[in-house]
Amino acid sequence: MWCVIEVSELTKRYGSAVAVDRLTFHVKPGQVTGFLGPNGAGKSTTMRVVLGLDRPTSGRVLVNGRRYAEMRRPMREVGALLDAGAVHGGRTALDHLRWLARSNGIGSDRVVSLLELVGLAGVARKRIRTFSLGMKQRLGIAAALLGDPGVLLFDEPVNGLDPDGVRWIRELMRGLAAEGRTVLLSSHLMSEMERTADHLVIIGRGRLIADTSVGELVGRFQRGVLVRSPRAGELADLLKARGATVVTEPDGRLTVSGLDAGEIGDLAAGRGIPVHEVTSLTTSLEDTYMRLTAGSAAHASSPERTAR
Repeated sequence: MWCVIEVSELTKRYGSAVAVDRLTFHVKPGQVTGFLGPNGAGKSTTMRVVLGLDRPTSGRVLVNGRRYAEMRRPMREVGALLDAGAVHGGRTALDHLRWLARSNGIGSDRVVSLLELVGLAGVARKRIRTFSLGMKQRLGIAAALLGDPGVLLFDEPVNGLDPDGVRWIRELMRGLAAEGRTVLLSSHLMSEMERTADHLVIIGRGRLIADTSVGELVGRFQRGVLVRSPRAGELADLLKARGATVVTEPDGRLTVSGLDAGEIGDLAAGRGIPVHEVTSLTTSLEDTYMRLTAGSAAHASSPERTAR
């Protein structure tokens, strides 16, 4: 059975600064969980505690019921990419992965297959210092996958990648989750997160803001349905009688809240009212995220000033 990440009442302080404040959430297998929040929200700190790189001030973090420090061969259970640049530039990609594999009792055949998977087989014997950021990201992903772990954590894995690389990451994340693995993915690219994640954990100033599916979160901020009909007044009265909120726009169209497009169409058809347009006014994950995290950013820029 694949592992689950359990974060329970986690608090982490650095002196008087509180990085994470009584944070609780679970990351389940079989889905990509997006981990979102403004800069300074506590995402990287939380991931570091999961991996035993930082000790919690209070609370606990478990992977499959155990602390990371208790794992004898952790790369076989948890794979992670937190900083693609945290590698020895004088080593080759092949030697870097071989060294990691040996430390966890992993065969060299796995190294070769992963270099091919991430597209670095042709540069396997080149020094890592010559790699671009995108190539280092690919190497970091290979390292995370080295032990074929059930739990995977990725912090901004698409940094430095071209569009083909971004698509490859997206398909890889979804493929890993489809195999039943637990995938926690942190990113500031809302458009990619909307296309990749199934579930979202959003934090701000170290505290939980939302723990929900992508669809439920975006649906929470739906802006209604736009309807056009030659009998708009009659339709508006009908929809209001069914509990909907209806606003007549300057061009005569109706903005309807409280009923979905299907319900509006069925009601209109039942009364023989012609409808020429029914458009759901959806909102993006980016818009929803900005509304949820307003006031949670450690460093916020003013929209009223421009650089000169």
